Amino acid sequence: MSEEISIERLVEQFEQLPGIGPKSAERIAFHILERMSREAVDVMSKVIREAKEKITFCPVCQNLTTKTPCDICSSERRDRSTICVVESPEDVKAIEGTNEYNGLYHVLHGALSPSEGISPEDIKIKELVERLSDGAVKEVIMATNPTVNGTATAVYISRLISPLGVKVTRIAHGVPVGSGLEYADKITLIKALEGRQLI
Repeated sequence: MSEEISIERLVEQFEQLPGIGPKSAERIAFHILERMSREAVDVMSKVIREAKEKITFCPVCQNLTTKTPCDICSSERRDRSTICVVESPEDVKAIEGTNEYNGLYHVLHGALSPSEGISPEDIKIKELVERLSDGAVKEVIMATNPTVNGTATAVYISRLISPLGVKVTRIAHGVPVGSGLEYADKITLIKALEGRQLI
């Protein structure tokens, strides 16, 4: 009976991960138990633990990093007059993969969602506004996901920062509506960045 409970608990842990349903969670659990050596499991658990301990938010852009500030924020080759605002670190990775954008980023870590109780105080909007106070940034590109919440977040932020004299644009909707940036291919992202519009 205790063996069933431990397998069940393992499956339940994997089910908490995004995109992992009951069947996938079960497959992962059984793969670990049947096919992975104890050494491989030790390495995996050590890497997860170390990542959780050593990877933090960049104090400037709020992206995940092991350095303070992160490589992008500390690079002298980046265009400091432009900030691309995204919902998640995965979105930064997706846009960086295009090799077409050379500005800075700001990661919100979510989008406004009144139905889920996510308000402006729950995501990194205040930190974005603080970055705009010195007047160095001339354009903020809203690259939030083309969902209801992502669009509402873009509109809210644009109204908040427009009085600061900063141009606010939105990436074009080459990205499928209702989808996430991390799932878009490189060409679609390039075209979306090129076709950004004023909000």
